[in-house]
Amino acid sequence: MQTDKFISRHNGPRDHEIDEMLKVVGVSSLDELIDQTVPTNIRLKKPLNLPEPMSEYEFLNHIRKVSSKNKLYKSFIGMGYYGTATPSVILRNILENPSWYTSYTPYQAEISQGRLEALLNFQTMVIELTGLPIANASLLDEATAAAEAMIMMFNQRSRAAVKEGRNVLFVDQDIFPQTLDVIKTRSNPLGIEVVTGCYSEYEFKGKEFGVIVQYPSGKGNVRDYSAFAAKAHEAGALVTAVADILSLALITPPGEWGADIAAGSTQRFGIPMGFGGPHAAYFACKDEYKRNMPGRIIGVSVDRHGNKALRMALQTREQHIKRERATSNICTAQALLATMAGMYAVYHGPEGIKRIASYVHSIAVLVAEELAKLGYKQNVKNIFDTLEVELPSGVTVEDIRKNALAHQINLNYKSNGTIGISFDETTSINDINNLLSVFAESTGKQFNKITEIKEVNSIPEGLQRKSPFLTDKVFNSFHSETEMMRYIKKLERRDIALNHSMISLGSCTMKLNPATTMFPLSWPEWNGLHPFIPSDQAEGYLQVIREMEQYLAEITGLHSVTLQPNSGAAGEYTGLMVIRQYHISRGEGHRNVVLIPSSAHGTNPASSAMAGMKVVVVKCDEKGNIDVDDLKAKAEQHKEKLSAFMVTYPSTHGVFESKIKEMIDIVHQNGGLVYMDGANMNAQVGLTSPGEIGADVCHLNLHKTFAIPHGGGGPGVGPIAVAEHLTPFLPSHPVVKTGGDKAISAVAAAPYGSASIVVISYAYILMLGAEGLTQATKMAILNANYLAARLKDHYKILYTGETGRVAHEMILDCHHFKLTYGVDTSDVGRRMMDYGYHAPTVSFPVHESLMVEPTESESKQELDRFVEMMIAIKQELEDIKNGKADKADNLIANAPHTATEAAADEWNHPYTRQQAAFPLPWVAQNKFWPFVSKIDAGYGDRNLVCTCAPIEEYM
Repeated sequence: MQTDKFISRHNGPRDHEIDEMLKVVGVSSLDELIDQTVPTNIRLKKPLNLPEPMSEYEFLNHIRKVSSKNKLYKSFIGMGYYGTATPSVILRNILENPSWYTSYTPYQAEISQGRLEALLNFQTMVIELTGLPIANASLLDEATAAAEAMIMMFNQRSRAAVKEGRNVLFVDQDIFPQTLDVIKTRSNPLGIEVVTGCYSEYEFKGKEFGVIVQYPSGKGNVRDYSAFAAKAHEAGALVTAVADILSLALITPPGEWGADIAAGSTQRFGIPMGFGGPHAAYFACKDEYKRNMPGRIIGVSVDRHGNKALRMALQTREQHIKRERATSNICTAQALLATMAGMYAVYHGPEGIKRIASYVHSIAVLVAEELAKLGYKQNVKNIFDTLEVELPSGVTVEDIRKNALAHQINLNYKSNGTIGISFDETTSINDINNLLSVFAESTGKQFNKITEIKEVNSIPEGLQRKSPFLTDKVFNSFHSETEMMRYIKKLERRDIALNHSMISLGSCTMKLNPATTMFPLSWPEWNGLHPFIPSDQAEGYLQVIREMEQYLAEITGLHSVTLQPNSGAAGEYTGLMVIRQYHISRGEGHRNVVLIPSSAHGTNPASSAMAGMKVVVVKCDEKGNIDVDDLKAKAEQHKEKLSAFMVTYPSTHGVFESKIKEMIDIVHQNGGLVYMDGANMNAQVGLTSPGEIGADVCHLNLHKTFAIPHGGGGPGVGPIAVAEHLTPFLPSHPVVKTGGDKAISAVAAAPYGSASIVVISYAYILMLGAEGLTQATKMAILNANYLAARLKDHYKILYTGETGRVAHEMILDCHHFKLTYGVDTSDVGRRMMDYGYHAPTVSFPVHESLMVEPTESESKQELDRFVEMMIAIKQELEDIKNGKADKADNLIANAPHTATEAAADEWNHPYTRQQAAFPLPWVAQNKFWPFVSKIDAGYGDRNLVCTCAPIEEYM
C-alpha cells in the first residue's frame, strides 16, 4: 500500500471534481467520454506492460542506487566535451528554478522579456567572441551546428554556381569524428559530396561551395587559416570554422581571419557534460547571410510607447511559416542551456573568461613540458588545451590505459597509437600530478611533482587575440553572487511560466514538470560523465537508457527505439532517414515522395526537404479531417515513388480521425511507409499506440508527453520508435557503438543525444506506471472536453470528432474577429496577458484561431479561471462591436498594459485603469505585470539589432 501515489499529485482535478466536470461535458463516466472520443478499432486490447508505479520517495531511493553504478573518473578525453564549474548562483537560480525551466519558446514576446534578454546576452557573447556580426539563439549541438553551416553554405550558392553543379564540401580531416559523421548524414540526401583531406595541401577544383575547418583542430593545433580562407574565397567557396568557444578568449577570432560562419558548442561555459547533453550550440555568420541563418534570432524592437522591447526576429525564415522552403527544420533549440552559458559569461565577465582560458592553456603547456622530460613526444605544435602524445619505445597504449584506470583517469586513446589529453577549468594540481604519475609509472621514471600553475602564453604572437570582447555593460556589472542573483531574479519576473499560471499552448503539451524528476540533473553522478567513457563506468546511465528504450517501445507498440535525436524535429528527420535507408536497401532508392496533410506542423515538410524528399500535400475536408479520397488519389498517382506518409495523431486539429487505419492501409498498399508524428502522443498513451494503429515509425517529444520541461525553447529529446523491419537502420555513432547492422550514420554529436534529461522521463514513467500513464491521458482528454463544453456558447469550436468530442486540445475559431471587432487573434492573445495568462497557440494550424491544450496537470479551479477570462474577453469584444468601447482605443487593441502605464499621472483611455490591469477580482491576488506593451514586430525586422546595447549607451 502506498501512502502517496504520484498520479494524484500529477493530475490536476480532484476525484470529487471529476464528477462535476463530467456532468458539464454530458457523460456519466470518464470511460464513457473516452469511448466517445477514441475510435474503438484502435483501442489497446490490454494494459501497458510496465513496472508497478513508485512513489516519489521510492523513486528517489531507486535513482540513487542506479546513480551509484556511474563511476566519476577524471576525464581528459576532450573531443568537444569538458569538465566545467557551473556557478552555483546559475545552477540554483536557473537550472533548478521553474520560472526558467517551465517557460515556453518566446513567441509571446511581451511576457517573455526576461529570457529574451538572457538569450540576447548569449547572442552578444557569441558575436563578440567569434568576431562575426550576427548570431542565433542556439542550436542543438556542435555536430548538427556544423551540418547546418554546410546546408547554409549550400543554399547560399549563386544561380551560376547551382547551374555549374557546385556540390562539393571540403572538410579538413582533423575534425572530431562525430562532427564529420553528422555532416555526412546531412549531406547525402541533398546530393552534397563531402571530400576530406589536409587543408594545407588541398587544391580547389572549382566544384566546392564551402569548406569546414576545426579551430583549434581536432588534435589540438591552433592554426593560421587566413591564407586558406582567402584561397577558398578566391575559388568561390564559403568558410566555416567549428571553433572552441573558450579558446577564442586567447586566439584570433574566426571573423578576423576570414571565416564566413562560426559554429560550435558552449558546453564548457558552465553546462555539465551530462553523458553527452543537452548543450547549447552556437552559430554566427556575416551580416549578408542572416536571412539564411538556421534557428531563432532574438532582435531588438520597440513597443507601442517607443520603449525598447525584444522579440524573435526574421521569423519568416522558420519552418512554421516557410515549411519545406525554411532555412532549417528547427523548432526546439537549447534555450535553457544558452541562458546558462550566457549567464556564465555575465558572471565571469571578459577578465574571468580570459583567466579561465589562460588557466587551461597554462596547464596544457606545463603538462607537455613535464611529459617531454619523461620521454613522451608532443605532436601538437601550437597548443591551446589539448595534447597529442606519442609513446616512447617500450611503452604501450595498454600500459597507459591500465595505469590510468588504476588512477581513475580517462584519456583519449586514438587509433593511430597516440593519446589525446585535454584540460579544462576543473583540472586541479592534484589531477595534474595523478596524470603525470600514470605516464611516469609506465616508463619507470620519477616525475617532478607540481605545486603551482604559473600563467604562460605559448600561442604564437600572430595567432593571439588582440581585440576586446564582452564589452557591454551586462558583462561587466554582475560579478558578485548577490548582484548576479538579483539580475537573474529581475529577468525572471518579466516572464510567465507554469509556476504562475496555465500555459494552454495547443500542440505543445505544457504539463507539470515534476520536481522529483528534476533532482538528478544536479547530481554529479548524472551531470559529470563524459559521453565517450568506457561502458563499465556508465552502467547506471546505460541501465536507464535500455529501460527507457523498452518502456517507450511498449508505450508505442513498436519494436525498437533510439534516443539519439535531441529534438522533435531531429526525430522527424531521423525517422525519415531510416525510411529512406530502408527503401535503398530494397533497391528502391528512387522512392522520394512524402505525402503530408495540409494541417501538418511546419517541421514535417521542412524535415522532408532535409531528407531529400519531395513533398506532396494532401487536402483536409471542411471538418478538418484528412481527405481520404485525396490521399488515395495521390498515393496511387505517386505509387512508384511513394516513400512515406507523415501523419499526426490525433490530428493537428485536435481530433481522433476514425479512418486512420484506412489511410495507413492505402499508403502501405502503394509501397510507402507511415511516419507518425508524436506531437500529440499525450492523447494516446495507454489508450492506443502508433503500433496498434499501424505506423512503421514515430517520434516522441519527451519534452511534451513525458514531462521534460520546455526550458523557454529547449532542451528536448525526440527519440524514434520503429517497427521490426526498420530496426536495422537505427542510427550509429562513430565513437560509441549504437544502432542496427545497417545503420544510418549519426544524427547527433552524442551517441545517446541529450542523455542527462532522459532521466526526467524515466522518473515520470516509473512514478506513474501503466495505470497512471493511462489515467493521465484520460484526464488530458477530460480537461480539454470540459473547456470545450464551457466555451462552446462563446467561441466556435472549429473541429470535433464524429461524436462531437475533441481529443486533448481544441481550436477556437477567431477568423471573423478582425471584421467584426476590428482586432485580430494576436490582440486577443495579448489581452490575456493582462489577466496573467500566456496565450494559446495563435493562428496554427488554422489562420486566425486559438488552439487550446490544457493538459492533465491543470486543476478545475485553474480551468474555471481560464474560462472566466475567455468569457470576459468575449464581452470586451462585444463591447467594441456594439459601441460601448472605442473601436481604436480599447482594452484589447492596447493590450497588454504595463505597470508603468497604469501608474502614470496621465490616463487618456476611455476605459479605467482597473479595467485595464485588474479586469477580474482574482487577477489582483496574483497580478503579473507585462514588462513591455504591444511590440512593433515590423520595426524589429526592418532595423535588425541582435546584440546588447553598446556600453556607451549606459554612460
